Amino acid sequence: MNRTIRVRFAPSPTGYLHLGGARTAIFNWLFARHHRGSFILRIEDTDKSRSTEESIREITESLRWLGLDWDEGPYRQTDRMEIYRREAQRLLDEKKAYYCYCTPEELEERRKRALEEGRMPKYDGRCRDRTEPRKGVKPVIRLKVDQEGETVVQDVIKGEVVYPNAQLDDFILVRSDGTPTYNFAVVVDDTLMEISHVIRGDDHLNNTPKQIQLYRAFGYKPPVFAHVPMILGPDRARLSKRHGATSVLAYREEGYLPEALLNFLVRLGWSHGDQEIFSKEELIQYFSLEHVGKSPAVYNPEKLLWLNAHYISTGDTRRLSHLLVPFLIEGGLIPKGKIPDMDWLCRVVETLKERAKTLKEMAQMAAFYFKAPTEYDPKGTERFLTPEVLPYFQSLVCKLEAMGHFEEEEVKAAFEAVMRKHSIKLKHLAQPCRVALTGKTVSPGIFEVITVLGRRETIERLKRAINFIRARL
Repeated sequence: MNRTIRVRFAPSPTGYLHLGGARTAIFNWLFARHHRGSFILRIEDTDKSRSTEESIREITESLRWLGLDWDEGPYRQTDRMEIYRREAQRLLDEKKAYYCYCTPEELEERRKRALEEGRMPKYDGRCRDRTEPRKGVKPVIRLKVDQEGETVVQDVIKGEVVYPNAQLDDFILVRSDGTPTYNFAVVVDDTLMEISHVIRGDDHLNNTPKQIQLYRAFGYKPPVFAHVPMILGPDRARLSKRHGATSVLAYREEGYLPEALLNFLVRLGWSHGDQEIFSKEELIQYFSLEHVGKSPAVYNPEKLLWLNAHYISTGDTRRLSHLLVPFLIEGGLIPKGKIPDMDWLCRVVETLKERAKTLKEMAQMAAFYFKAPTEYDPKGTERFLTPEVLPYFQSLVCKLEAMGHFEEEEVKAAFEAVMRKHSIKLKHLAQPCRVALTGKTVSPGIFEVITVLGRRETIERLKRAINFIRARL
């Protein structure tokens, strides 16, 4: 690999960045970083009827959230229209392209006739040698495609793919309104931006022989192509919304960490031995196109959830705490605009990070820290909030009120004193306390919960539970 590595990610801003597009961006970014090359962001926005500024913002925000920085761009094709006009005129001047005056209605009629007669429905080239314009018709510009021989795509992933030129027609370069087609603009851009490798989804493979013909017409050397197999849903159909595969930012809103989604998407079609979990540095070190699989990858939401749980459990507590704040606001646990005590929130997160699979789930788990339970789990009530625990709770309240330092070891000592006094085991005191303090039968360790809640809140909740039990007598 003796030339400078330059790759690009070139989304069309007609919607959000989906998982397939994100994986393509990741593969390009890793390839560039591995070879100390350049990663270029290009927005292919020539479809003015469907491209939106909102989509551009969402795409760039998605890439930033995933940690994919770009070295150049974002370039926009709508800013390069003069370049496309210049390059199209060059092909016209060199007799490698021509004006076509066939109307859409005429083309459709010929297409139907070809299908009825069992012929391939391709443009018949009748304007190839036309010298006079046709009044009242705005022409398109078509490329004079080689009709003899073959066009061979040498693909890093697919291998050699051969296309008989007889199957290719003189495709349109510039529409009648003056806008470039995808195949024309992409070749011009990739050439002028000196793109060395085109890494994209294999749904673009059938465009490649046309693009190679265009490279030849310009006298340009084509880049190296690598067409990545698509992602399938668990049912092995093409991945879609019904599989839960929405936008990249939707995963952020559901409480996934960017490193988890990045790791997950890389492993959809690429491997390095049996390793499953990679740091970003490891991905950059190990990534190569030779280890991209030839078969479609299958989206597994359980695998993504498992990865996310791993990154939460091993993540930096303070960073997780900051990331958790929007979910606490969304859940109504803290007011919008109010910054919680981050040291205290770190203690909350520390008790939950090995239990939560997403930040949204962590916020739900954390609810009892912010608001005392207004009701108790019915089964927990019947089993644990019974008259028998009243003297245990009263003794514990007395011990907690008399404590000096309110740390975990002192809380344990208070529990042990109550257990000795009433000749009971830990489960006879801990589980009723859990229901009284959290409203649930499952929570982090009871000593952790009490020290995070603090002395006053713990005592108030125990007294509330005492009154609740008494009211039921």
